[in-house]
Amino acid sequence: MIVKTRTNVYDFDFHLVWVTKYRASVFNTDVKRQEMKHILENIAHHYDITIQEIEVMPNHIHMLLSFNPKHAPSSIVKTLKGRSAREWFQVFPETKQQLWKGHLWSPSFFMSTLGNMSKDVVEQYIQNQLTEYNAGRPRQ
Repeated sequence: MIVKTRTNVYDFDFHLVWVTKYRASVFNTDVKRQEMKHILENIAHHYDITIQEIEVMPNHIHMLLSFNPKHAPSSIVKTLKGRSAREWFQVFPETKQQLWKGHLWSPSFFMSTLGNMSKDVVEQYIQNQLTEYNAGRPRQ
């Protein structure tokens, strides 16, 4: 989708994935998954990040997103991870004791632009993550 702002025009999408610290299954209920989704959507809205698809898995997050190119991708990830952890611990403070040193997220992440696969393929992949997980299929 082409976005026009006062200073630029852009059309790029990112597939972003990051995991919980030690891949702990923090988001192991529908309530917890929905709460994290809500937190991330609010942060994205506040920072003018467009989330096109999102799936909260028990131990990781998949997002298809777009943002103004004036922001570095790493700063967007830092904002999403930092703010979401802070807000998560306010709602679920007991989680902090379950995680070593109280960190929600692993420091790493995966991000790719949609170049060698279509946006539709990535959207479908993200939409099917929870179904595949619940069916017991191995991760890819």
